[in-house]
Amino acid sequence: MKRIFTVVLVLAGFCGLAFMGCKKAEEKNVIGFSQATMASPFYVSHVEAAQARAKEIGVELIVADANENVVKQNQDISDMLQSGIKVLILNAVDPDGVAPALAACAAKNVPVITVDRFVNGTVNVVIGRDNVVMGQAVGDAVVAALGGKGNARGKILEVMGSGGDRVQEARSQGFHNAVDAEPGITIVQTPYCDYVRSKAATATQDIIQRHNDIVMIYGHNDDMALGALQVCEDAGLKVQCSGVDGLMEAVEAITTGRYLATSANDPFAFGRQAVDVAAKFLNGESVGSEVDAGTFLIDASNVSQYYDPSLAFATQK
Repeated sequence: MKRIFTVVLVLAGFCGLAFMGCKKAEEKNVIGFSQATMASPFYVSHVEAAQARAKEIGVELIVADANENVVKQNQDISDMLQSGIKVLILNAVDPDGVAPALAACAAKNVPVITVDRFVNGTVNVVIGRDNVVMGQAVGDAVVAALGGKGNARGKILEVMGSGGDRVQEARSQGFHNAVDAEPGITIVQTPYCDYVRSKAATATQDIIQRHNDIVMIYGHNDDMALGALQVCEDAGLKVQCSGVDGLMEAVEAITTGRYLATSANDPFAFGRQAVDVAAKFLNGESVGSEVDAGTFLIDASNVSQYYDPSLAFATQK
């Protein structure tokens, strides 16, 4: 009886070790990507580029769509942490509202990489662009189109992004750096439209009832700008349009004269860079705290270089 008991213990120990070995072998390098919304083609392209890059380098990527709901985003990230992600890529719904998620990641020593939108908290890496520069580049083009410095005239509809979002604040600031110096220019702003075309269209329908003398549109992204443009055109208003992101539909509109200019925001580069940085964390490599993804202005002078109907957004050359 004693001999049988010993054998059982040995077998049990072996099975336990085998189970631990199997559990360890099954552990994977998993990256989580909490996306603010998939309602915008820009953010869809973010995710698609990230997924393609993750597949290319052989890492697993889990994606969750927060649907512009910060409560859901915090819960999504909590669920990812429970599932065992090793790195988090975050495009935040709200710069302050994701504080619980950042705290949870810190508690589990999971590095956080923010992409596109910024947060008011400590993260490991920020991947972004100088949105002030992007807005000012469009603003300078608008001033030139409306008569040039010192002579520019007209009413501009500014289509606003998301409230409290540092990206929209920077794009607005850069634009105003250029246009506020022109006494002949006045600005009318929409309510926050969350970078969504349908919301921008609805807001524009209301605004042109009181302001039917708009001559220029500036959108904090091209998707909203195009929505506002369509509403104005349907109402018989003759307007020019401008925006940010390099959405290929806007680039095409530049070729036909419906659109003045867009500052490119290449989402494919964002997605690829985010996964590449996450992979460095997984490999134990050193990573800088900031990555500037770069930008460039597309207008009639160079649109032929960037127009490619096979792409959703203009890409850096």
